[in-house]
Amino acid sequence: MKKNYLDIIDPIHNFIRVYEHELSIIDSPLFQRLRRIRQLSGAHLTYPAAQHTRFEHSLGVMHIASQAGHALNEKGFLKSDDIKIIRLAGLLHDVGHGPFSHLFEEIIQEKKLSHENFGREIILKSEIGDSLSKNGFNKKLIAKIAFGDSKFQYMNEIVSGSLSADMMDYLLRDGYFTGAEHAKIDHNRITQSLNVHQKKLALERSALYSFESMMHSRYQMFKAVYFHKTVRAAEVMLIEALRLSDDEFGFTTFNLNEYVKLTDEYVLSTLISSTSSKLKRARQFAQDYQDRKLLKCVFERILTSRTNLKKTRTNELRTAISQKSKIDENEIFVDSSVTPSIPLAPSKNESKSIILITNEHGKSSAKEMPISEIPVVSAISGFMNILRIYTHQKNRKKVEIVAKSIIGDLK
Repeated sequence: MKKNYLDIIDPIHNFIRVYEHELSIIDSPLFQRLRRIRQLSGAHLTYPAAQHTRFEHSLGVMHIASQAGHALNEKGFLKSDDIKIIRLAGLLHDVGHGPFSHLFEEIIQEKKLSHENFGREIILKSEIGDSLSKNGFNKKLIAKIAFGDSKFQYMNEIVSGSLSADMMDYLLRDGYFTGAEHAKIDHNRITQSLNVHQKKLALERSALYSFESMMHSRYQMFKAVYFHKTVRAAEVMLIEALRLSDDEFGFTTFNLNEYVKLTDEYVLSTLISSTSSKLKRARQFAQDYQDRKLLKCVFERILTSRTNLKKTRTNELRTAISQKSKIDENEIFVDSSVTPSIPLAPSKNESKSIILITNEHGKSSAKEMPISEIPVVSAISGFMNILRIYTHQKNRKKVEIVAKSIIGDLK
């Protein structure tokens, strides 16, 4: 009898099973482009093995979402058809990512857009959507679950949020490929302990310590990898190159047919091969990025305030440092790296609680526990906000002295 599935070898999950209707999506050019978008944009310049891409991460999210789905199916919360839908939503949750992953997100946020806007377009209006419909799936529902806005909140939360397949896979995968020891999480324990209460995803209390450990791992990965000062140096250069060249190349004009051509190497080679005199600085940033001639961090402060340093404020700091140091403003870069310490819920609001299920004497009871009552998690709740000043090597000393004098006492 012919198999209707394929097993893909994966270093994180050993084998990822892919079924025929999923394979038709994976084999489409729109999905294959994810092979050319690195998961961690510039991190490979600090962690050389971090060459993994959105492609294998998407397969991993589908795999963990499937594990979660099967666990909830055994407890009577999901049907087998629901598992198929959750697998597809997990597979497609990142299909709209642009070049350099979240780094490109920083650019398009200024235009009130995100990769989710393009992901919806791809699912609803491309050959991927046609394939879903042909195989009897509701592509609108899959798009809604993939991006956290379906009416089935617990299904949204399987894909994105503080108990999500997305986070479990990226922590495991990023930890493995960077070599960082912070991302050891027991995703099997968490997925097997999932439950549903009042249409929200819940966790059995016996797995609370695994949840605490995962939140702590995520926090440490932001400090050690995602917001590492040298990783951000590379990313600040790429952001500057993209901003300087956008008028010329229209990287963010977002015709879908043009957008899906944008991969890491395409954008980088386009910048470096440009002969336009207007793009001299953008070209130099791209070339220096490729050659790993990175900006130097001359000042760093982890801020305890929840208040994000808005762009206007960072621009003010840049101007003040430039005037006092007499270094050209274009040679000074203020980077404010901000993330909620606890992942956002699918609604994009801060997660404030977790529902815990206790099973005793054959009865189960649910309690919504505020994050503030979970000691390890409450200690890191709020926002991680790292302010850094970067400049070129030649300006290092002058900018460092002035930055300390101007913002040394910032809280």
